Order: sequence, then C-alpha cells, then structure tokens
Amino acid sequence: MGWYCLPFRNKIDIMITFDDLGIRNDILKAITELGFESPMPIQEMVIPHLLEKDGDVVGLAQTGTGKTAAFGLPVLQRIDSNKTTPQALIIAPTRELCLQIAGDLADFAKYIDNLRILPVYGGSSIESQIRTLRKGVQVVVATPGRLIDLIKRGEVKLADVNTVILDEADEMLNMGFIDDINEILTFVPEDRKMLMFSATMPKEIAAIAKNFMHNPVEFVAGTRNEGSKNVKHVYYLVKAQDKYHALKRVADHNPNIYGIVFCRTRKDTQEIADKLIADGYNADCLHGDLSQAQRDYAMKKFREHTTQLLVATDVAARGLDVDDLTHVVNYSLPDDVAVYTHRSGRTGRANKTGVSIAIIHSREKNKLRQIEQKIGKTFEHKNVPSPERIIEKQLYNLADKLERVDVNDESLAQYIPGVKKKLEWLSGEDLLKRILSLELNRLLKYYQDMPNIDLDDTSNKKERNNENKASNKNKDRRTAEEGYERVFLNLGKAHGFFPGDLMEMVNKHCKGDKAEIGRIDLLGDYTLFDVRSKDAKRVVGSLKNANFYGVRIYAEIAVPGKDYGQKRGKRGDKQEKENEEKSRRRNRQQEEAFEAPKKSKRDKKDIYPTDFFDFEPAQPNQKKRKRETRAEKRHHGNYEIFKKKK
Repeated sequence: MGWYCLPFRNKIDIMITFDDLGIRNDILKAITELGFESPMPIQEMVIPHLLEKDGDVVGLAQTGTGKTAAFGLPVLQRIDSNKTTPQALIIAPTRELCLQIAGDLADFAKYIDNLRILPVYGGSSIESQIRTLRKGVQVVVATPGRLIDLIKRGEVKLADVNTVILDEADEMLNMGFIDDINEILTFVPEDRKMLMFSATMPKEIAAIAKNFMHNPVEFVAGTRNEGSKNVKHVYYLVKAQDKYHALKRVADHNPNIYGIVFCRTRKDTQEIADKLIADGYNADCLHGDLSQAQRDYAMKKFREHTTQLLVATDVAARGLDVDDLTHVVNYSLPDDVAVYTHRSGRTGRANKTGVSIAIIHSREKNKLRQIEQKIGKTFEHKNVPSPERIIEKQLYNLADKLERVDVNDESLAQYIPGVKKKLEWLSGEDLLKRILSLELNRLLKYYQDMPNIDLDDTSNKKERNNENKASNKNKDRRTAEEGYERVFLNLGKAHGFFPGDLMEMVNKHCKGDKAEIGRIDLLGDYTLFDVRSKDAKRVVGSLKNANFYGVRIYAEIAVPGKDYGQKRGKRGDKQEKENEEKSRRRNRQQEEAFEAPKKSKRDKKDIYPTDFFDFEPAQPNQKKRKRETRAEKRHHGNYEIFKKKK
C-alpha cells in the first residue's frame, strides 16, 4: 500500500484554495456560501487524487477534520446528472451519520441541476424510500441493514456504481457490520473505485483494504491512531462512589461547559442524565433505548446549545457532528483505545482547543496508561476542583455576565425611578452582595463543609487519619448557634451521605413550612447539624422510619458536649465497616455490570430494524437489578446552576 503525508508549508507559501484543487465552479459557489475558505489537510491530499487519478484510497484523519468534504466534493463532481441510476454509494454505520453525510452533500450540490441524493436507513418508512429510488437518484447514502433489504427487494440497482465509500470504517467494524459490507460489495462492479475513511487504523481495517481494494493509496493527516493535537487530556482519580460528585464539580467549575459525557451502558447513561437534570443542570441523554423521535429531539437541542451536557453511549453519539465542544468527559473509560480516540476527537476541532477528561478510580489506572501509549499523549493528573475554587469561578462568571448584559435604557427608563427609590437605602456594596447571594445561595449551601473527594495518597494516609480524628472530636464539641438546636443523624461520609442529601431528605420528609438548616458537620458515620429551634422536633419526628439507600435513619436532639463518636464504640466501628463494605459492593456492581438490552419494537413494514443500537451482554439476576435501580432513583444535590441559553 502506498502512502502520502502532507508536506510542511511555511508561512511564506501561498495559501492553497479549493479552486487550486480543481473543484468545479458550481460546487465552489456552494461551499463558499457555506464559509469554506482553504482546504484542510485531508482535503488537500485526497481531492486532487480522486479528481485526476484512478485507484482506491484509504484516508486516515481524526473526527472533525473535514473527511466528508474530502470525498464528497470530488464524488459530486464525477456524477453524471443526466443518468438517473445510482453512481455513488456511501455506507455509514448509523442513521444519524447517514443523515449528516446526506445533508452535507446536499449543501455542496446546491447549484448542480438534476442531482438527487437519498439517505437510506432503518427506522424510517421503507415505502417512501422505494418511491424516491424509483424516481431516480445518483447518490445513495445508506446504513448496511436497510441497504441489503432494498437490494434483495430489487429496488436498488448498483450496476452503474463507480464509487463506493466506507465512512467511519473502524466503527462499522466495531458494530459487527463486516459481513454486511462483504455482501454489499458483491453487488457492485468489480472495477469500481473504493474509498475507505477512518479515524484509526486497526489491523482488521488494514485487512479490509488488502482484501477488497485495488492497490490503495493511503493518505494520513497527522500520525496513525494519534489523538488530536488541540486536545488537552486530563484525569481525576476518585473513589468509584464519588464519580458522580466529581462530574458535578467539573461542570460547576466550568460554568460555560458545552460537552458530551460518555458512559459504557444505556443504564448508566440514563441514570447519570436523570441525576444531572434533577440537580438543575441543563442536560439530556442519548442511547439506544430511546425512540428515534426522542433521539432526534435530544440531538436537535444539543446542536442548538439548548442542552449543555449530553450524556451518551458511544454508538448513539456517532452521528452527532458538532464543531464547538469545549469538553468531552469519559465517565467510564472504553475498552478499545480507538473508541477513546473517537471520543476525544469530538473536541478541539476547526483549530479550536478542547479538553478530554477521564474520571477514573484506582482499578482503571492501567487502562489509562494503555491509552496514553497508544495515542502518544500524556494525561495530566489534576485534583478535583475544590468547593472554594468552584465558588470563585461561579462568582467571576456571574460578574462577567453582569458586565456583558445588554441594557435597554429606553425600555427600563420608566421603571428605574421607582426601583431606585425602593433600594436607595442600600449601599453599592450591599446591593452587590444581595445580587450575588440571590444567584448563588443554594450553591454556597450545597458546598458548605463538602469534603475533598480526591483519592487519598497512601503515603500520607496515616497522617490525614490522625488529623481527621482530631477534627471530628472538635466538631462533636461544637454547640448550636443562638436560636438553633443541634440534631444528631446516624448517617455520614461512609454511607455516601453529603450536605446536599441532608437538605433533600429534610425537604422531602418534613411537611409544612420549610425548615431552615444551619451549620452541617459531616463525620465518618454520623452527622451533626443545626436547625431552627422551632423546627427541631418537627425535623426529628419527620425523619423517623425514613431510610437512605437501605440504611434506616435515626435522629435525635443532640446533647451538648456529648462525644457521639465515643458513644458508638466498637459496635459503631463494626457498623461503619459493614456500611463501607456495602457501599463498595454497590459501586463495584454499578461500575462493572452491563445492562441487558431491551427489545425494540420493529416496524411491521420493515424486514430490517434500525441500524442504530448498542451491543451489551445480557445482565444476570435481573430481578435483583430492578430492586437496586428503584433504590438508586435518588438524586444528589439541591440547586440549579445553568440557565437555558437564549
């Protein structure tokens, strides 16, 4: 196999344009209106070869580097629009990518008369696709399953196809479409030109090139299997049960985040999205258990920036093409390094910078090192943002919004005098404090006394344990502030219990007026918190017989000066160890278990269902998993940060 890499050009060289590459005027006019100025590296390599030479092509470039235009522009230019039979066949792994490619080609062909492009995919009416095929099309963009169905029905004639393109070839391999591809290629002429585009080059893809392509020329933009140069790779090391809290802190520390959170299973995807939404984040989910209409709506909202965080599985996100992502978060590391390359390649596009974050626990460190070796990048270890740093970031972000807000003086003029008179007793500093408090009070309360969740360094663990014991003893001896009562609760850090959980629990169980909670001291296996004296007995009574993840709650009015840590003694230590072991078992199940895929309803009219699905092994002990799912429907946190962008 021959290969070609783009040579380095220094700044004094003349900028190459699409006109220099030989693109026809009608296509040039369309792409100029789309904002195309100069070709990207993979386009500069591939387009002249496809226009001027015969022979098959393998193009290797990261996601978002312009691969669609690299094969689409020359393919459109080679089409004879006077013929009404398919002349180019483009195969994509998912419905969303199929629609994305067809839409881009339609934009490129805006000024080409009589040229028709048809996306063919499962999950849509096959009759309407057949009617369009019978009218005549020149370019077919298809998913493998639906295409085979139409071929067997005799509705797709491929005898005149001169170009076959496999886009995202490595992903089609991962999804198990290799047999379908082999079958499809038996229906196209032997002398067709074949192009294969992929972000990575595993051995199996090289084997496809060897078996089905004729003397292919390989074009490489960058280095094989290399990560994007504009992406910074960062990882946070936390306990498994703290992954969600770390994700929330990452989001809070980046108020303007616009990113995708990748999970391994559909179940994890849905649960994480539900928690984020319940905690006030502008989030949504995307996975194979959603209906097609739900997936389309979720992607539409994300493309329009209505959603800031999209929690998705890898397969479900394949057709989502967005250029301005700021972050990609790996909530679970993939087993295949090539999948990580695809994930991280979604940010840092179009000469912008991006961040790929991995939230891992200790058992995933080896997998992280394997990814580093494969992509040739080093992950930077960072501490999870502290509450103090998060609050500071949020305050500065609010200040920045106040500076940039558009003020309509004319519309506000009639209201200013009355409001000014009402607030004239406040100084400028008092007014500023109230504005900041109005926006961030709930955030400040949530992060009050929130512990450090970075995984402990074993070298300093003994020293920190001694410090924690002294700190806990001091917290035991605290007394309630004036007008408050001190309340004891038998839940602490060992149970995965945090201030946000306490506030949510009190609000849920305490009927009547909202109880006002003061200082919260969170300890190992219990908590002491202040509540208004008039509400104390009501709060204690409301928590009777309540439970937290299966732990029965006990609350009482705390006795001043009593050492609750000493009171619990050996029995308390034993109970804490049991609770920690239960927590570890539960989190190990959450991290390692895969959910059994649900059976989707097939279109009665379609022989082949949609190609858009996730492959996950069956889950044993289904009844037990369902009980755990019900118990885990609680959501942490109690505040809203993000607002819908207008």
